[in-house]
Amino acid sequence: MDITCAESKATYEQIKKFVLERYGFKESILYITQVKRKYGLDVREHYNMSKNKKQKVPQYPIEKEEAILDTLKYFKMLEC
Repeated sequence: MDITCAESKATYEQIKKFVLERYGFKESILYITQVKRKYGLDVREHYNMSKNKKQKVPQYPIEKEEAILDTLKYFKMLEC
């Protein structure tokens, strides 16, 4: 049975679990969200935004981006 684009929405917990099992490290939701935004996937607006405009937000490392991309491809979230 093939998965359609609408059915291929993995949760953040599923993505985190897959990255941990395949790559052996824990992934943060922040990094997953940043990669999803970079590749044009739907991301909800963060409801708990800081009012501090000077707040430094860490950026994902390249090796983590590759792991997240592989995971998104596995769940067929980038093919749609």
